[in-house]
Amino acid sequence: MLGTPAVAPFKGGCICGAVRYECTAEPVAMLNCHCRTCQKVTGGPYVPVVLVPSASFKLTRGTLRYHFTERVKGVDHKRGFCADCGSRITGAESETPSAMIGLTASSLDDPSWFRPQYDIFTSHAQLWDVMDPKLPKHRHYPPR
Repeated sequence: MLGTPAVAPFKGGCICGAVRYECTAEPVAMLNCHCRTCQKVTGGPYVPVVLVPSASFKLTRGTLRYHFTERVKGVDHKRGFCADCGSRITGAESETPSAMIGLTASSLDDPSWFRPQYDIFTSHAQLWDVMDPKLPKHRHYPPR
């Protein structure tokens, strides 16, 4: 995993404890998303994201409520929240054969191992958003 100590399996959940999850895979990527939608749903300048294969993620308590927004690529962006406290847990969920899910690093039980590799949607970043100058920057999505 990306040059950081192995962390799988790892767990997380919402602030009120109604939703809990676990993930059995190492992250595929870790990043900061500065898109305008992430700013609005968090009230902050970006969302720190841990990207994992969907098949490795499972809820162990509760259910998520979903909200959909349009994304640049034209398909809906699916984000999961706790219906009780409103904590955002997931984003960028897809149901494709290579399905991935983004987990908010702030929902991890131990977020200390989170190490972003790059910033995305820097074209939407606010002037007061202080980004790490050492991280690669992408105006929108990173190249595949």
